[in-house]
This record gives sequence, structure tokens and C-alpha cells, in this order.
Amino acid sequence: MTIRCAVFDCDGTLVDGQAAVCDSMEAAFAQAGLPQPDRNAVRRIVGLSLPQAVLQLAPDAEREQRMAVVEAYKSHFRATRESGALREPLYAGIREVLDALREAGWNLAVATGKSDRGLNATVATHGLTGVFDSLQGADRHPSKPHPAMLEEALVECGAAPGDAVMIGDTSFDIEMAKAAGVRAIGVAWGYHEPEELLRAGAEAVAQTPTHLTEILLGR
Repeated sequence: MTIRCAVFDCDGTLVDGQAAVCDSMEAAFAQAGLPQPDRNAVRRIVGLSLPQAVLQLAPDAEREQRMAVVEAYKSHFRATRESGALREPLYAGIREVLDALREAGWNLAVATGKSDRGLNATVATHGLTGVFDSLQGADRHPSKPHPAMLEEALVECGAAPGDAVMIGDTSFDIEMAKAAGVRAIGVAWGYHEPEELLRAGAEAVAQTPTHLTEILLGR
């Protein structure tokens, strides 16, 4: 039996977390005594694991400074979540995509640069507990575009690479899919431009969640 499996990125694909990421990154850089990163640059690294993201934003900083940014970011983001001030809204129409795929018998998974704690909290906040058959975060895997987290998601879903698709908003997602031998579909509502996703190897770029459902279910 062929298992159809859809693996989703989180930030920029399922939820819009850019404001929280930018705010926490700015606070972390300030605490570490480093110049503020450009917000557009911060949005472009969403999806990478935190140490890799900070390295890209501050390549000339000392390692100790970068590690200080990483720890300060974690603390600020956690405090924002615990205070109830965190806003990571689910994109309009995403729940309907997930429901349609589940109804059609697909297995669903998430592969994200978020920590396990952050991913589990996001899933619970939006009432998605039990929707996904596998949740893979940055704590247990190398940063995208390394394929480890995607490969583990396929193992937990019991799906072969040829029976799966990776859905994401950044070139990191698309490159990870290619490295794992998995088809890739981009989404236009995230943090990298559609042209970048196509150049990276996406088969198509969905313009809306409804369009994504049409692509995946062949409607």
C-alpha cells in the first residue's frame, strides 16, 4: 500500500511567527551587545536551527557572543510565550488543508527549525494535537537543509521518500527535500520569494492554502 505523506515546515508555512522571531532576535542581540540585525535579514533565516541562524546574522562575531545570543533568544522567546504575549497565528486556510489531507488518508508531519518545546506548544495552542503523525524539531537534528529531520519524519510515518512531499516557504525546505529524495512544494505566503523556491527545486509554488490542497490532491 502506498502511503501518502505530507511534511510541513512550521514558521512561514503553517503559522506566521515572524513578529515573535524578530522581536526575540533583536532583544537577544541587544543583550549580547551586538548591533541590531536587519529585520528582513532575520525573516530570511527563519527555518534554520538557532545557532546556524545567528551565525548567518553575525558571521564576524566571536563564538561566545553568538552563543550568548542563542541563549538570550531562547530566554526571551520562552518568557514571551509564558506571559501569554506570543502571537503565532495559524495562516487562514491551513486548518482546512490539514483536514482535507487527513480525510483523504494522508499521513502528516512537521519538520521545523523550532525547538521541540516551541513546536509542541504551537501545535497545542492551535488545537492540532494528534493531527500530525510525526513532529521533528531542531533539538534532535542538524539544521536544514540537512535531511535528517525529514528522513526521521518519514520513518515515523512509515512512508518511502517517493510517497512523500515536503511543503515549505524557504529554500532551506526545498533543499532539504532534494537531499532526502522527496518532492517539494513551495508556498508563496512565507519568507522567501516564489522564484527562489523554484530555483531551489520546488515542483510548484502554491499561491494560497486552497491552491496547495488542489496541488496535493490533484484537483
